[in-house]
Formats: sequence, C-alpha cells, structure tokens
Amino acid sequence: MKAEPGIGQQAEQWANNYLQQQGLELITKNYSCRRGEIDLIMQDKQTLVFVEVRYRKSSAFGSALESVDHKKQAKLIFTAQHYLQQQASSFMAYRFDVIAITHEKNQPSITWVQDAFQVN
Repeated sequence: MKAEPGIGQQAEQWANNYLQQQGLELITKNYSCRRGEIDLIMQDKQTLVFVEVRYRKSSAFGSALESVDHKKQAKLIFTAQHYLQQQASSFMAYRFDVIAITHEKNQPSITWVQDAFQVN
C-alpha cells in the first residue's frame, strides 16, 4: 500500500518534531548515497542517531515497524557508514532508531523504538 503523495514528508516532520520534544537535535534530513537514504540524522547527547521513519495508514498489510526488515536495515547501515566516512565526526557512539507512525482518530500515533537494531 503506497502512501499518498506528501505524506512521507509530513510523517518525517511529525517524527522530527516529536524527537526534538524528547531532547534530540536535528543534524540533517534525507541524507542519501547510491544505495540508500536516511530520513533523519539527529544528536542525542553524545550519540549520533540515524532515524528511519515509517508511516502506515493502517496495519492491514503489516505494521510500520515490521516494514523495517533485514534488507532495509542493511541499506540503512550502508548509508550510515557512508555518512560517517564523509563527515569529520566527533561522535564515538551511534544507534539506529525507528519512528513508526499510524493514523488513529485523525491524529498521528507515534511509536519510537530506540536502538531498533544492531550492526553485525
């Protein structure tokens, strides 16, 4: 099920606003390289946070969290490694978070999974 045009950007904005309310600081949006894209890159104290934002209008075809499968994780890891190589970064620690957004009663419902998966 494909989201309507523009909803992806809206979901990323909801996620960004939510995470900033939780104390994270936005570094960049939509970082991409040839093999993938990371929706949000944020800072949580001394930790760099790569955030994948997933939106689902309903869970009829699986939840937003379930859509971050091993193939998607591999793309995120590759893109994060690319980012780290390109930036003169002082961050020693980093993690991968997932923000899952569904619509309930015309309001976005946000689930934040910190450290959603590990680099093997």
